[in-house]
Amino acid sequence: MRRLYSFLVGVLAIIALLAGLSFYMTQQSNGGGSSNKLVIYNWGDYIDPALLKKFTKETGYQVQYETFDSNEAMYTKIKQGGTTYDLAVPSDYMIDKMIKENLLVKLDKKQLKGLNNIGSEFLGKSFDPNNDYSIPYFWGTVGIVYNVDMVQDTPEHWSDLWKEEYRGDIMLVDGAREIMGVGLNSMGYSLNSKDIGQLKQAEKHLSQLTSNVKAIVGDEMKGYMIQGDAAIGITFSGEASEMLDANDKLRYIVPSEGSNLWFDNLVIPKTARHSKEAYAFINFMLEPENAAQNAEYIGYATPNIQAKKLLPAEIRNNKAFYPSNATIQNLEVYDNLGQKWLGIYNDLYLQFKMYRH
Repeated sequence: MRRLYSFLVGVLAIIALLAGLSFYMTQQSNGGGSSNKLVIYNWGDYIDPALLKKFTKETGYQVQYETFDSNEAMYTKIKQGGTTYDLAVPSDYMIDKMIKENLLVKLDKKQLKGLNNIGSEFLGKSFDPNNDYSIPYFWGTVGIVYNVDMVQDTPEHWSDLWKEEYRGDIMLVDGAREIMGVGLNSMGYSLNSKDIGQLKQAEKHLSQLTSNVKAIVGDEMKGYMIQGDAAIGITFSGEASEMLDANDKLRYIVPSEGSNLWFDNLVIPKTARHSKEAYAFINFMLEPENAAQNAEYIGYATPNIQAKKLLPAEIRNNKAFYPSNATIQNLEVYDNLGQKWLGIYNDLYLQFKMYRH
């Protein structure tokens, strides 16, 4: 009996040891409890790696950098709470959703340094009216990329896409909000419309575009446009920037009558363990020199007006990626439409895609 008792005590001790080890390893994989490791959750290849090293050198804070490939994947991981992140970089509509679901920390603006470097036109947007939860990181647009050797007339407006001369020449990004937005904007409507009549008109108008559509694609559009397989593409400014770098015959334009203005912002998730380090990183990225370095490396537009001044003239004066204020005034951020209206947009978009079969 004594041996059995001793054996059971030994087993319990081993179980306790394993449980303690498991807890320790979980804490370490989640960024640790008391360590100064900052855990950042960002899109892939969306920061200059040299800046992470510079941040560590200046502050002594180590960085654990993890990536996601969609807002939905990021949202799910943060909501589940299995892994704790100190900073994340969601897009506009997802920020609104995360605020409403109490997944983000309200920022202590007394701890922020350099917020005044962000242009006023990039603050106070509908998804976070007072920037209580988010700080602009990069911004961009949805527009038209075209090959100057393959078009006779430059497509400057959404309505131009319906021209007979572009028959079979246009590639569309595969996105309900983006393409329904083109249909709505081409008719003078808001890309956040909740008017069922306007939405049906936009879908009907899009159905008349099908003869000009070569394909509806995702990331592969970059390769097609670079190789000259299509004359025109509807895509995001960041994607267009990569295309233009690889093919000097390509140009990008944002229709002045209206389009999407998108934002990716820095936020602190509710489960963050290292707020001191998180604020230090936000302030680090608000420094003009660092924001400029990041913008030049990534190729996206910076909302940091002081950083923009440090960029090469050919970048900061490029109206395709830094549109005039007059054009920006007509651009709209995607609203979080809610499940009902998002379903309507998706259904109408699927109807449009069916016209091509």
